Amino acid sequence: MLEFHIYDVFTDLPFSGNPLAVVMGADDLNTAQMQVIARQFNLSETIFVMAPRDPAHTARVRIFFPTAEIPFAGHPTIGCALHLAKGQDGQILLEEEAGLVPVKIRGGQAEFTAPRLPVPHGGEVDAGLIARALDLPDTAIGFGSHRPGGWQGGPAFLFVPVADLDALAAARPIEPHWSRAMAQAQVDSAYLYAAEGDGYRARMFSPTAGIPEDPATGSASAILAAQLLANGALADGENRIGLRQGVEMGRPSRIGLSGLVERGALREIRVGGTAVSIAEGRIRIPEDA
Repeated sequence: MLEFHIYDVFTDLPFSGNPLAVVMGADDLNTAQMQVIARQFNLSETIFVMAPRDPAHTARVRIFFPTAEIPFAGHPTIGCALHLAKGQDGQILLEEEAGLVPVKIRGGQAEFTAPRLPVPHGGEVDAGLIARALDLPDTAIGFGSHRPGGWQGGPAFLFVPVADLDALAAARPIEPHWSRAMAQAQVDSAYLYAAEGDGYRARMFSPTAGIPEDPATGSASAILAAQLLANGALADGENRIGLRQGVEMGRPSRIGLSGLVERGALREIRVGGTAVSIAEGRIRIPEDA
């Protein structure tokens, strides 16, 4: 039997934010067993904690969707680091498949530095096709200087600016247009965002990865910095941006995004948030996986 903990991440209010399963002592599990356990929890992500390869680090971790392993994800990083910190300030160093991820803990808040800076990804997708894929009028795609773009920083996303909060609320994946748009973008996930106050409100759809909608996507929030810079929304220096996600799902989340820009280029991306404990227990080890 393995110890597990359930957290709601990017929130301090129970039963909101993004649920996460943290499975401890996973050193002897193989990949198939981890996938079975992640499918059993059926949360957007499950993180498995093992002894670090380098004893100077805190832990080695692997992260799974219900359908596949991913090299890096934000809300598992935040939730796992806060669990391992046990309420103490300091730094947690997580060995993730995408690289070493440092996480600063202070006053119950965790902030990670993205292990990779984003790069452009995939082909250009016709805005009209994106609109049909999201059941929106063509005029709802884009606002100001913001236009859709594909970016990769571990996982890859199609970033879709939408005209306003009403369009954001109305969006929903529609086939066969959704699959056509994802094929053109060479991704399986779309991150939609609209201006809200001094920041942005977002939604993330990834139905083919087993996530009809995600209430808080830390990895996409980090990669969003590249999309914002490319569309003229970041200036040289430190940029701090508040993000809200999951509102339309009834699981509101708050995510802090910081992007350091020097001479027009991103130099560092950080994402921060909180987490609240929801449940804990023990789970059987799959025998035949």
